[in-house]
Amino acid sequence: MLNLKRKITPYLYLAPCLLFLLVFVYYPIVENLRYSFFDFSAFSPSKTFVGLQNFIDLFHDKVFYIALKNNVLYAVISVVCQVFGGLILAAILEAPITRLLSGFFRTVFFLPVVISITVIALLFTFIYDPQIGIVNKFLSLIGLEDWTRAWLGESETAIYAVIAVSQWQSIGYIMMLFIVAIQGIPKELYEAADIDGAGGIRKFFSITVPQVKEMFFVTTLITLTGAFTVFNEPYILTGGGPGNSSDVLGTLLYHSAFFEDKMGYASTIATVILILTLMISIIQMKLFRTGKDG
Repeated sequence: MLNLKRKITPYLYLAPCLLFLLVFVYYPIVENLRYSFFDFSAFSPSKTFVGLQNFIDLFHDKVFYIALKNNVLYAVISVVCQVFGGLILAAILEAPITRLLSGFFRTVFFLPVVISITVIALLFTFIYDPQIGIVNKFLSLIGLEDWTRAWLGESETAIYAVIAVSQWQSIGYIMMLFIVAIQGIPKELYEAADIDGAGGIRKFFSITVPQVKEMFFVTTLITLTGAFTVFNEPYILTGGGPGNSSDVLGTLLYHSAFFEDKMGYASTIATVILILTLMISIIQMKLFRTGKDG
């Protein structure tokens, strides 16, 4: 009896967490997948089964491909700026020559992470303003008046302006994760490299990068998942406009559900987002071979 109690006890401690996951994560996922096979509105008393028709309609929707392209663009730029940029910043701040001021710069880079996205959107609305915004003012100041434009009001630049906001806000968080990883690297490795006469760049590529491989996986996963589920920045700054030029899958889902009242179609978009993020996670785990040696 005592042995049975010891075997059951760990599962009893896990039960609340498992129950929470089942109720608030896995059950909604299954229900959303089921809803994607129906056509219904938010207040309709019944649902009409349409099979794969929602998926067929989605893959024939031109706006879907615009949104998907913007998400891919978001992902590529975010990996380059946030992951690689965050790693470089972390390495610079952890270097002996900058250690005295690293606390100040950590605060400077991390501060945007804790600011409300609503406040940030309002701030960048003024920054991008074609008349009084500091971006156009700066370009005019250095003699590049031809480059000035309505950054959020032109289809060619809207998505890039929105993506830039995300990089500015999020790079500090990724930087802090890499700082934690770098601080865990044995100092003996750097001391041995100093004895061998290795320079800063050689130590970065030969010691720092290999030693933060696991954190590189985590930050890339966070960044890519965030890029394919992003909603706040494009919705607040442009609402997906002008036209649909800055739409992402999140704003397309929101418009389908709450403006067009096509709840089944919106569930289909959510299912596609889920599949994309799962595929990205699986591919990354295979590429990085996380948790394995060599």
